[in-house]
Amino acid sequence: MRMYDIICHKRNGEELTDEEITFFVKGYTDGSIPDYQASALCMAVFFNGMSERETITLTEQMTYSGDTVDLSRFGDLSVDKHSTGGVGDKTSLIVAPIVASLGGKVSKMSGRGLGHTGGTVDKLEAIPGYRTSLTGEEFLSQVEKVGMAVIGQTGNLAPADKKLYALRDVTATVDSIPLITSSIMSKKLASGSHSIVLDVKVGCGAFMKDPQEAELLATQMVKIGKGCGRRMAALITNMDTPLGMAVGNSLEVIEAVNVLRGKEHGALRDVCVALATEMTALCKDISTDEAKALVLDSLDSGRAYEKMKEWISYQGGDVSYIENTDLFSKSEFSHPVTAKSDGYLYRINALEIGNAACILGAGRASKDDLIDHSAGIILNRQIGDYVRCGETICTLYTNDPSKLSESEKRCISAVTLSSERPPKEPLIYKIIH
Repeated sequence: MRMYDIICHKRNGEELTDEEITFFVKGYTDGSIPDYQASALCMAVFFNGMSERETITLTEQMTYSGDTVDLSRFGDLSVDKHSTGGVGDKTSLIVAPIVASLGGKVSKMSGRGLGHTGGTVDKLEAIPGYRTSLTGEEFLSQVEKVGMAVIGQTGNLAPADKKLYALRDVTATVDSIPLITSSIMSKKLASGSHSIVLDVKVGCGAFMKDPQEAELLATQMVKIGKGCGRRMAALITNMDTPLGMAVGNSLEVIEAVNVLRGKEHGALRDVCVALATEMTALCKDISTDEAKALVLDSLDSGRAYEKMKEWISYQGGDVSYIENTDLFSKSEFSHPVTAKSDGYLYRINALEIGNAACILGAGRASKDDLIDHSAGIILNRQIGDYVRCGETICTLYTNDPSKLSESEKRCISAVTLSSERPPKEPLIYKIIH
């Protein structure tokens, strides 16, 4: 079998056989297939697409190109959640304790933030002592005893995807539904959970900008997951505006704790309830109505909050920071961003807010950048609020005052005021099973 022939077949719009896809993934992973041939195949896929069978095979081969996690000891109770990334997205910190408190086994490997989107691992590292690296047995033992563990991604999980994504990133072939699907799902399948809930973000602050494209991606990922023997659900959620009121690592941990303690309601809590409901329904094999009732009871009774404390403590974190969030270190400098006129808060551009938070030190421009865990932005007003000239719309936090001016400009450009009240945008566009 020759890579040249495989490229020709896909270039001509033909379906690749399972053997051809297997040959490509193995060869590219071990280095026997060079980048230039892999690039050619990616471009052919970009223009000609892949069938469902092809995408399933590609996903499975990428899944088993390296290490996999064996969660069979947990049976149907193992469950995971994946977000395609957004601004202020701290949902994992909330939904994982909820589901674990209800008997689910949440074994989660999360990434770090890059650019305007934040990473769950970065947020957790704002908690003193929290261990983001565990041995395989420590990880499984904690899931068994506590019901959950959240760690950084292992080095050899789906290595074919790591190589292929880096190549796609520099060859303008990222925006291909089959390649996106296989990339996301191979990592999730390698992580081992029997049930997977996807949070597909859509809007200016997300990778997917168009709701119809997001639905196509979500539908495809659900099909592929089911084709690989997993229970699946996907929520398409709004990321035109930041999720919640906090953007920045320790700030988001504090907001997550407040949701679990019943101190905050609103969009963030609503999205978390929806995600936790789907996760609970899948792993416990019950109706979504039954699952939602359990989720709400876990929140209202404080069981989810207690589970968060147990999780953080077991994984080495100083639980006193969860019990008293005033202990988190504060940025040396804060600065209010005020309204320049009267009007309804019509829009808060999530992308610009995310970029503004990065400038303050809350994110990375490159993988080697250091994070300032206390830096970030608190939104003091919500979409639809009426604000008067001079009132604070958001507050900036940083330890580097030279960053305030540029960040403020970004925030001002992110905000749109209007004499008319904005229409109510959907928080969840669709749920796909």
